[in-house]
Amino acid sequence: MDQPDPKNGSGLILSATEPLRLFLALASGDRRLSDELRGIASDLRSKNTIPYKLLRAIWTGSDPSTRPDLLGLFSGSNFVFTSPKPREKSEELKLRLVKLREIAERKEYAELVKDITPKKQVEEPFSSYKDQLGFGLHVGLTMFTGYLVGYASFRALFNRNPALSAAGGILGLVLAMLVETLLFIIKTSKDDQIQSSKSFTQSSPSFTPTTKKNQ
Repeated sequence: MDQPDPKNGSGLILSATEPLRLFLALASGDRRLSDELRGIASDLRSKNTIPYKLLRAIWTGSDPSTRPDLLGLFSGSNFVFTSPKPREKSEELKLRLVKLREIAERKEYAELVKDITPKKQVEEPFSSYKDQLGFGLHVGLTMFTGYLVGYASFRALFNRNPALSAAGGILGLVLAMLVETLLFIIKTSKDDQIQSSKSFTQSSPSFTPTTKKNQ
């Protein structure tokens, strides 16, 4: 069996009792032990706790005819449990925790001021009767103008042929309707982009939370 390393005091820890201190006092003067073990025994007899590996190394090296029984030597002694040292947080983890704390504080701030900050109503197209009427008249006027332009153009080109003039008017009306639809799509897209940018600005309050730096 391998002999325990006298320098290794890790592992189980025992509470010191009078039988253990008496044994260590005798072992500190035992010539069968090495100078190192005698020095360890002399140091341990004044301690309140004794590492099991060191005690066993001393007990194994002592005189078998005079040393006490190992189980009897442990009588009245208890195991002493020590709390492990807390793991140190890495710098990356510290930075991540700081960012998470800032996000949480921003959310908490936004939650506190949501009832105080007035919310701007979203202006939707044609939200009122006036807008709907104005848009309808505008589209009707544009289509009528397109019809007149097409009718006049085809009448001049095809010697005042009634059928072709009417066809030209219908073509002008369709083109005017297509142009009006395209302009409406462009205007609606721009309004949506402006509204989205305003909503994003309002949802990001200029609040800089104060965070404690980890020393």
